Amino acid sequence: MKIKPFRNEKLTDFSKKANLDKQKQALNKVRKNLGKTYEIILGGKKIKTNSKIDSFNPSNKLEIVGSFYKGTKDLVDKAVEIAIRRFNEWKYVPPVERADYLFKAAAIARKRKFEINAWMVLEAGKNFAEADADTAEAIDFLEFYGREMIRYSQKQPITPVIGEINELVYIPLGVGVVVPPWNFPFAILVGMSSAAIVSGNTVVLKPSSDTPMMGKIFCEIMQEAGLPDGVLNFLPGSGSEVGDKLVSHSGVRFISFTGSMEVGIRINELAAKVQPGQIWLKRVIAEMGGKDSIIVDRETNISDAAKGVAASAFGFQGQKCSACSRAIVDQSVYKKFLEVLKMEVGKFKVGPAEQNYPMGPVVNQNAEKNILHYINIGRKEGKILIGGYKIGGNGYYIAPTVISDVKPGARISQEEIFGPVLSVIKSRNFNESIKIANNTKFGLTGAVYTSNRNKLEKAQKELFIGNLYFNRKCTGAMVGGHPFGGFNMSGTDSKAGGRDYLLLFMQGKLISEKILNK
Repeated sequence: MKIKPFRNEKLTDFSKKANLDKQKQALNKVRKNLGKTYEIILGGKKIKTNSKIDSFNPSNKLEIVGSFYKGTKDLVDKAVEIAIRRFNEWKYVPPVERADYLFKAAAIARKRKFEINAWMVLEAGKNFAEADADTAEAIDFLEFYGREMIRYSQKQPITPVIGEINELVYIPLGVGVVVPPWNFPFAILVGMSSAAIVSGNTVVLKPSSDTPMMGKIFCEIMQEAGLPDGVLNFLPGSGSEVGDKLVSHSGVRFISFTGSMEVGIRINELAAKVQPGQIWLKRVIAEMGGKDSIIVDRETNISDAAKGVAASAFGFQGQKCSACSRAIVDQSVYKKFLEVLKMEVGKFKVGPAEQNYPMGPVVNQNAEKNILHYINIGRKEGKILIGGYKIGGNGYYIAPTVISDVKPGARISQEEIFGPVLSVIKSRNFNESIKIANNTKFGLTGAVYTSNRNKLEKAQKELFIGNLYFNRKCTGAMVGGHPFGGFNMSGTDSKAGGRDYLLLFMQGKLISEKILNK
């Protein structure tokens, strides 16, 4: 099978009326299916329970996108048992064949792109461009990881030993639990699940309770691609009941998680305890929080820097672990930067995602409450430059908020807010900017705006950040081009979308044969 080199999926140009019309038509079509009820899927069989999880439209908080039967502790046992049985067959399927399922799924997702976007607009509150980028990234993961599995299945380089035939192969781990986030509800879910599956593992997928529809759609796509029943199992449920038991289950070999630092720590703690009958130490692949900074040096184009900071801070309402949460600005250009930044942020209009506003709602009531709480803290720790209030309507709308004159150790400078709130910190010089950027417990993304090559080299050496960008925004990592993952409490530096990622779902096996003299 001849496979073309990997290329990133092209993003849809919504400045073209034809594409805009297609997206609106898809939204109208999807709207006719809102409010339906969907079953749990274990081993290809649909299961109903006595309770449900309702998924709401954050742009219109009373509108139910879909209802999903809620998993139970008993169903956790059933899901893992099914996954174990299927693993004993799936692990022997040739890697090229496993990769082909991903390629078929990518083709199906490509055909359904506008429909997938539409569900995401309604369930996650993403505007058209943000939703389309999410879907494109999911397609990229399928295409990239399929190729990566083929690469890993080929002969691996190993030092020759005289008198022996030696071979290093990579084999799957076993049953994995995939716990994706709501903020990249299709891309990250698809990436985590497909990496596990193509590596030869079976999966129990517990989707986010805010965006379970995206998990259901992925299961549909994999079924259409012909994936055998039981390789991918769909089990919505609460973290305290279903999530904890899945992570603790003795039959689970690994957990792949993306979400908050607090939940990631809990998963790591639960997974570390060896359960009765468990014969391995569980592997935890965790992508957690961020408190990401952009350094604005005095030697830079202030307009470019302000645009980059604004885009990084307020794209998808700041609900990205990679979002810029802190701008660290040289004192000599601080005042000018604030003036330009205020003008840039003032251009953002907030409204329903379905109407394709530049900024939509935050994901739910708890998020809204938490963000407004931090804004009130910010009033005491700095000055509101722009925003700082809730916007009326039926959704969870918050104005993009910039708080200036924030001290490096302030709460809003240290704690992850996960919303449209940006702190601006004044720095005496570039050296101090680097120290401030390194002063949090996180280390995910960051950027530096400067035209001074020596300063860029210094930042390259000293900034403890997993994804560091120069003279560009700190969001928008591309599969293959920007392997994604951070340090410290940002997680286990998984480098999703990179050449190392599939190794996290496999283990190396060395086979050595002595050459016998005849």
